[in-house]
Amino acid sequence: MTANVKASKDAQTPEASGGVIAVTRALHLLEAFNLGESQLSLAELSRRSNLHKTTVLRLARTLALSGYMVQRENGEWRLGPAAGWLGARYQAGFDVQNELEPALRALAQQIGESTAFYVREGNLRTCLVRVEGPQALRHHARIGEGLPLDQGSPGRVLLAFAGEPGELYELIRKRGFHWSIGERESGVSTVSAPVFGMHWRLLGSLCISGPSSRLPQTRLEELAPTVIAAANKLSYVLAASASTPQPRQMASWHP
Repeated sequence: MTANVKASKDAQTPEASGGVIAVTRALHLLEAFNLGESQLSLAELSRRSNLHKTTVLRLARTLALSGYMVQRENGEWRLGPAAGWLGARYQAGFDVQNELEPALRALAQQIGESTAFYVREGNLRTCLVRVEGPQALRHHARIGEGLPLDQGSPGRVLLAFAGEPGELYELIRKRGFHWSIGERESGVSTVSAPVFGMHWRLLGSLCISGPSSRLPQTRLEELAPTVIAAANKLSYVLAASASTPQPRQMASWHP
């Protein structure tokens, strides 16, 4: 695509769903950074955001005024401290430090596998907190990455307890958990249970994950009552910290 065509495309982009184009473009610019990337050139930001370089430069400079982006000495750009504070405030809304992380760490130590807490963000699920298990061979999930809701037990649980219709989701609601093997990622097994807040509001799903060689179906079903118990306890704690009535508890499932 030539610069003129690209610039024309930028100018003709319609406002979708009543949104503000400049805000949408600025967010796309922030989202251009992948995990582990410290800086990107103007040309790469332009390519990833599908915006003309002059548009990217104008947006980047505007974001820099509020600390959301920073230009380095070599001319490349990185995320600024304000972006980090946004993430920190987002996590604080789920009481990560005081409640979620300790609960996940205790569960990981109890079962010897990695644990994670997923929340629903629109049509995706996001890993909000993760604690690695002690095993050398383990599954690695990236915090903040958007994943499909209908692939893997954490997303299926979120769908089920949000009222998704269907035989599978009825079964998940009935037994209070769901397990999956290789559904989203080959060789990975997971088992998950829902976590509720006040007035039985669904907050997220608590998940155990690991290699399928160590977590076959029989082992996942053995771990299911432990996951349910941990999710119930976490629901209790989160509700109590907000001085609310007791949250909904899932009955332990027995094969």
